[in-house]
Amino acid sequence: MGAQKSILAGKAKIDVNVDLTHKLCASLMFPALRSSNSLLSLVIGSLCVKHPNLFGGSEKLDVSWDKGLYDSNVLVAYRRPRPEWLAQQSFVLQHSFSPEIGVHGIPVDNFSRSGSGGVNLSRLSVGLDLKEPVSSRWSSTTSIKFEHVRPLSDDGHAISRDYDGFPLTCSGNPHDSMVVLKQESRYAKATDRSFFHFNLQIEQGIPVLSKWLIFNRFKFAASKGIKLGPAFLLTRLTGGSIVGDMAPYQAFSIGGLGSVRGYGEGAVGSGRSCLVANTELTLPLNNMLEGALFLDCGTDLRSGHLVPGNPALRHGKPGSGVGLGYGLRFKSQFGHFQVDYAVNAFQQKTLYFGLSNLAS
Repeated sequence: MGAQKSILAGKAKIDVNVDLTHKLCASLMFPALRSSNSLLSLVIGSLCVKHPNLFGGSEKLDVSWDKGLYDSNVLVAYRRPRPEWLAQQSFVLQHSFSPEIGVHGIPVDNFSRSGSGGVNLSRLSVGLDLKEPVSSRWSSTTSIKFEHVRPLSDDGHAISRDYDGFPLTCSGNPHDSMVVLKQESRYAKATDRSFFHFNLQIEQGIPVLSKWLIFNRFKFAASKGIKLGPAFLLTRLTGGSIVGDMAPYQAFSIGGLGSVRGYGEGAVGSGRSCLVANTELTLPLNNMLEGALFLDCGTDLRSGHLVPGNPALRHGKPGSGVGLGYGLRFKSQFGHFQVDYAVNAFQQKTLYFGLSNLAS
């Protein structure tokens, strides 16, 4: 559900988009996240304001706000026009608040769901993005940002330790601060019958002050799709690792939709390293409906004990897991609807619903 309105402001036009999307997957995957069963938990509001000519020189200002019952995100981006052969600059200010389920969530029902661990994260970042001109099939973005991270309790108070008394930050203070230099490279190749995508992200923590975090973190994602007659086979491999200073919230969490289905978010494990493989075969049933078979597996590469406080061991996470199942994909002009039925290694069954790409 959504609405769009264009407002004239002098010589410029401001586009306002308001969208309300039902997040069915949130209530079905994480019912133990909070005790409330209100229908409000199924709704997310989104507001986007765009100004294409802020100071009369084609400067662009984008302001977006996403709000759920338990999380929120505010993003402000200012872009100045530059020649196409130069890197495009964006000044970005962002604040987000969300429950930390992936690392501190507590697995229940044979790891098929994750309940709240009483830890939430408030993140504030400000910095500069430089998007390099596209070269052949490669594109890249470089950014440098200051980040301020504060763990909060469910009632909004600042906390520095979890329920078991272990630190939630790297510095030991109620917050962590860091300057992060990030390089992201993307490669894409597509033909009529196949495609290949590769994404690599490298982050470096810069020690501007003595207590600021120093680390190197990388993540990668590679996906390959091949058309096999009327069917389509999609494979995906993701992974990453971090060395140096580390707070528990920086760990790689494994499990859930988009990772290993059949498990709750982060219920497989959380570690300094991770590797996740997904395979899915879809077959069209009619013009709008597809059937799917999938197999997911993931592991923390035995790095869970290297996370400060070892939250994975304390919550009894196995460190590796396999999920398999089947599902339906419904596509229409109003959006994409997805239903997945998965079974994990503990023979616990999980049903996932998803709704995305709604038209205004």
